[in-house]
Amino acid sequence: MEPVHLKDRAVIALEGGEAREFLQGLITNDLKYLAPATGLYAALLTPQGKILFDFLITEGDGAVLLDCAADRAEALVKRLTMYRLRAKIEIAVRPQLCVYAGLTGRPAERAVTFADPRLAALGSRSIGASAEMPDFLQGPASYHAERLALGVPESADFGSDKIFALDAGLDELHAVAFDKGCYVGQELTARMKHRGTARKRILIVRAEKPLPAAGTTIISGALEIGEIVSVYGSEGFALIRLDRLDEAKASLTTDNLPVTIARPAWLDA
Repeated sequence: MEPVHLKDRAVIALEGGEAREFLQGLITNDLKYLAPATGLYAALLTPQGKILFDFLITEGDGAVLLDCAADRAEALVKRLTMYRLRAKIEIAVRPQLCVYAGLTGRPAERAVTFADPRLAALGSRSIGASAEMPDFLQGPASYHAERLALGVPESADFGSDKIFALDAGLDELHAVAFDKGCYVGQELTARMKHRGTARKRILIVRAEKPLPAAGTTIISGALEIGEIVSVYGSEGFALIRLDRLDEAKASLTTDNLPVTIARPAWLDA
C-alpha cells in the first residue's frame, strides 16, 4: 500500500494516570496488551452489546491515543466524558495529530507507528504531528479500496447502535478480549460467544452497477438473506445471515439488481 494521509480520521488523547484503568472498564479489548510501538483495535458498545464507536489505540505524546473516524470524534469525546465521573483524566481531540497508513523511513520514525492489529495485510498505521509529516501524500481513497478488497469493515460500515460486535466480525479482527473483566456490553457479547448465537456477519457485496442505498434488503427468491449496510459504488458491505446464505437456492438480488456475496479469507465463521 502506498503511504496515505487518512484525512477522514481524528486522534483523541486521554491524559492522566488513570487513563488506562478508565478505558479498561469501558472497551472490548484488554489494555494490558498495549505496549510501546504496538496498537490495539477495540470498540465501545451499548449495554446491549451493539457498536457505538470503534477505534485503534496506541500510546504516544504522553497519552493514550485513539485513532477514530473524524466525523464521530466529538461524539466519542462526549460519550467518554459522560463515563469519566471522578477519574483524573483529560479527554480531548488533538487536531495537530493526524493518521497515516503505510508510512516508512524517517516519516514513520517521527510518528508513533505500529502494525495494524486487525489484519497484517493492512500494513502499518502511524499517528504524527501534521507539521512533521510529508504534505504531498494522497488521501484515503486507496486505503479504503484495499480495506474493501480485504473485507475489513469499520466505523462507517457499522453505523451507531445498529450491529452487535460479534456480527461485525470484531472477534476475528482481534477487537474483543473474552478473558478480561467487565466492560460496557460485555455480558451479552460473552453470551453470544459462549452460545454461538452470532449467525450474522458483515460480508462484501458486489454488483455490475451501483448498489442501492444502505438498508436495502438482499434476497434469494422469497428468502431474505440480509441487508446492505454501506455502499462504495458497485461494491459495499452487507450484514448477512450465514445460515440463510448457505440455504439460498436462487441467485441473489437487491432492488432487482443481481449481486454476489464474498466471504473474506480471514473470517472464521
